[in-house]
Amino acid sequence: MAARPRAHNLNIPNLYQKFDRRNGKAYYQYRDTRTGRFHGLGTDRTTAIKVATELNRLIAAQLVEQYHHIFNANPAKKKRMGISTGEWCERYMEIQAERLETGEIVDATFKTRRSGIKVLNDRCKHVAIRELDTKTLAIIIDEYKREGKTRMAQVLRSIWIDVFKEAQHAGEVEAGYNPALATKPPKTNVRRARLTVSHWEQIDRVLKDSPHVYCYHAALLALTTGLRREDICNLKFSDIEDGLLYVATSKSGQKTKLAFPLTLRNPILDMTLADIIGMCRKTDIVSRYLVHNIARVHSTKPGDKVNVNTVTRRFAEARDKANLKWEGTPPTFHELRSLAERTYHEAGVDTQKLLGHKDRRTTDRYSDNRGSEYVVVGE
Repeated sequence: MAARPRAHNLNIPNLYQKFDRRNGKAYYQYRDTRTGRFHGLGTDRTTAIKVATELNRLIAAQLVEQYHHIFNANPAKKKRMGISTGEWCERYMEIQAERLETGEIVDATFKTRRSGIKVLNDRCKHVAIRELDTKTLAIIIDEYKREGKTRMAQVLRSIWIDVFKEAQHAGEVEAGYNPALATKPPKTNVRRARLTVSHWEQIDRVLKDSPHVYCYHAALLALTTGLRREDICNLKFSDIEDGLLYVATSKSGQKTKLAFPLTLRNPILDMTLADIIGMCRKTDIVSRYLVHNIARVHSTKPGDKVNVNTVTRRFAEARDKANLKWEGTPPTFHELRSLAERTYHEAGVDTQKLLGHKDRRTTDRYSDNRGSEYVVVGE
């Protein structure tokens, strides 16, 4: 057995420092608690501390994993405690995969829930689902809030509430047991600025001169229809029939179906939906899609569907080039949907139908200008 080196503990478990008088240098060593052997980490103190800290974490996680396998091998204990959170997380995602396959949820919802489940699994997988308490979940949620990730904290809480609803349904926890529901809902202040008509007029001038004509077409379609960017990028010329543009919205899993008359015109535009579609046809590029690439870029060819993130990025470039000042975070392409709602609402259009909302309260959130415009007193 190797002799223990003459060393100085550095307040990092299992990390030791050895001074060599021959060259006046300090060397760092790490002791593996599983074998008792020492491993050299060189002479850099900062690097040695980082490596030792990470090794401590990895070894501790490995030992905990081994201990839980031993404990859970006891049938009596397993029956008393029930399945672990990790096991339930796996089953929960199998349920979500089935719901995705049957069309009950969309791909975006599935991916969001998968990310929320990963956080829960990483932090609590060895805890029995019946023993997972409100305090544990609240600590994780509060960590995200302190890091400024309030929206993510909201998402986690919402997903975990559903996790326990499914566990109740499956009989893995008692009826009514939902510690996530008892946590305090994180509140977030909406900081993204709204687009006003004046803002649009200045961005419009930039987009008209942009070489990325597809972004201008996408913005005009967004203002005229109020559709989300995903639906705009999916629009095909074959969706037009008998004077109507037919759309089954992606967020609803194609359950919300809208038909827009080609005579539809947003009050702040001097063109109809038919005029905008005509502009999309005049790119001299053969394509199935209204919003399409007009040049070869990397793997995309002329006529290919434009990626939603590309539309967002090109709009942001035009917005910034307009040199506008914003109170809060600059608005994204999605804010065109809110501007469409507000301009149509002022014209007396039923914007709940336009946006495809089942609940009027959802539409009202788009009506809120968040203080971006002055209200004239007396009108």
